Amino acid sequence: QLQLVESGGGLVQPGGSLRLSCAASGSTLDQNAIGWFRQAPGKEREGVSYISSSGSLTTYADSVKGRFTISRDNAKNTVYLQMNSLKPEDTAIYYCARRFKYGTLWYLINSYDYWGQGTQVTVSS
Repeated sequence: QLQLVESGGGLVQPGGSLRLSCAASGSTLDQNAIGWFRQAPGKEREGVSYISSSGSLTTYADSVKGRFTISRDNAKNTVYLQMNSLKPEDTAIYYCARRFKYGTLWYLINSYDYWGQGTQVTVSS
C-alpha cells in the first residue's frame, strides 16, 4: 500500500526559503500525478501546486505563483516543493497527495486518495 511522507518543514523568517519533500514507499509514483495542499489554522485545506506523472505539466495556486516550484524525481520516488520568498500567510501544514480522479479540477480534494501526514511550515520573524 502506498505511503506518502512529507518532510522539510520548519520555522523560517519572511523572505526565506524551504524545500519540502514528499517521499513515497510501498508503490512507485511514476504513474501518478501529485498535488501539494496546505491547511492553516481555522481554514479549509487548499491546493497549492500540482505536477503530472511525467513532470511535464505543473500548475500553481495564484497565491504562490512565481514563488513556489514543484518538481519530481521519479527515480527517487519523490516530489518536491521549493518555496521561496515565504510570507507569514504561507504558514500552514503542508500535505502531498496522490491524484486518482482525473477530468476534474486539480485542486479538488476528493480527486486525491492517499495523503501524507503533513509537515508544518511556520513563517515568522
